[in-house]
Amino acid sequence: QLQLMESGGGLVQPGGSLRLSCAASGSTLDNYAIGWFRQAPGKEREGISCINRSGEMTTYVNSVKGRFTISRNNAENTVYLQMNDLRPKDMAVYSCEVGGYCSHYDLESPGGFNSWGQGTQVTVSS
Repeated sequence: QLQLMESGGGLVQPGGSLRLSCAASGSTLDNYAIGWFRQAPGKEREGISCINRSGEMTTYVNSVKGRFTISRNNAENTVYLQMNDLRPKDMAVYSCEVGGYCSHYDLESPGGFNSWGQGTQVTVSS
């Protein structure tokens, strides 16, 4: 059974960077599109970026475009999210999820992606 483990979160000052990892076990990630989602306290889950199965296509929401970069290494069965210029409003629990396709529609659709991990906390504070 597929399991995902997110790592790389932590405390960072505004303007700082973090690199999140999403490692899979029990199945190979190249069968799936992967999306990164975040949820801040009191707010809804938000899809922020996704990457298709081959890694050739990526999608970002406007709030992270130009600051975050998603990538994948199928040989390592891992997907990454490089986050630069972090801001207090980026503070949330970040999780990776699997889906069939990557698009803005899939990020926003309730069934577009499914969660198999616990998430990692990102705190942005001075």
